[in-house]
Amino acid sequence: MKNSAVKTWSAIHRVLYRLSGGIVGSRLVGNDMLLLTTVGRKTGQEHTVPLLYLESGQDLLVIASYGGRERHPEWYLNLLEHPEVSVQIRGARSGLRARTADAEERRRWWPRVVEAYDQYATYQTRTGREIPIVFLERVVSDPRR
Repeated sequence: MKNSAVKTWSAIHRVLYRLSGGIVGSRLVGNDMLLLTTVGRKTGQEHTVPLLYLESGQDLLVIASYGGRERHPEWYLNLLEHPEVSVQIRGARSGLRARTADAEERRRWWPRVVEAYDQYATYQTRTGREIPIVFLERVVSDPRR
């Protein structure tokens, strides 16, 4: 799929998800979907994309596959610069901190990622880059502050 088509479908998905409080668009290809909002590393503006996610305890995982393209998706590059993100799951929004899985975490999680959506294995064969797995971790505030 061309970049322009990806952007168009992503925008439609985002609008339907937001307008319906996640009733429309919260499931796709047999998996749960969320809206991830990052801060643009160049513009400082918020950018929101729909992504498949998995759960790890209280944390969430998203995959920076970009369909196996040779470069990382913009949202991933944004969160490398600004790891504080927000997510919407159905009608609930929360602030999280993003971090890329280390080699051991990726080794452990990759089979589960592919089990959830087998196209990720195909995407990995299309690119020379290692597709990142990103943990979205709950931000715990310090009660002493």
